[in-house]
Amino acid sequence: MLFSNSSSGISYLIVGLGNPGAKYDKTRHNMGFDVIDRLIEEYNVPQSGTKFHAMIGKGTIGTEKVLLMKPLTYMNLSGTAVREAVNFYKLDPATQVIVISDDIDLAPGKLRIRKKGSAGGQNGLKHIIAQLGTDQFTRIRVGTGSKPEGWQLADWVLSRFSAEDRKAVDEAIDRAAKAAACIVTDGPDKAMNLYNG
Repeated sequence: MLFSNSSSGISYLIVGLGNPGAKYDKTRHNMGFDVIDRLIEEYNVPQSGTKFHAMIGKGTIGTEKVLLMKPLTYMNLSGTAVREAVNFYKLDPATQVIVISDDIDLAPGKLRIRKKGSAGGQNGLKHIIAQLGTDQFTRIRVGTGSKPEGWQLADWVLSRFSAEDRKAVDEAIDRAAKAAACIVTDGPDKAMNLYNG
């Protein structure tokens, strides 16, 4: 797939992964949606309706125009929305796409920012990599805690946090939103130095 520099005025696509619908609200799998909501609030990004099989909002972070996205395809098909937006705006995933997801391999509240890499078992990331044909895009992973013994993975990622973990996760959502903004304004290396861990 060939990419060219965007002439659309959109500098960054910031995608939060999750599942639509009230029954998934505040579950472990919806970390990406929660971070997008925080960015919408922090930067007064107006809702722009639905496009690319996603809820979208266009706004500005620093001097850069951004498109915030919450795919409506459910987690395992997240790449459909990302690919459509990337193609429409002619974005380069390596420098203009940021994906925010949950990570069960990180403790609740921890962040991991990377500029490329495997999906690490996260099905939304796996589908995005398949649809874009590259793993070269920045991702922010928000820790949700490992699956306890005896739990099915699907039940765990769709469960909600304890009150104690919820406090750590709410703080991580704030930091993940700040990390996404830092990537936009100062680049991923600075965000990794400031927010990883």
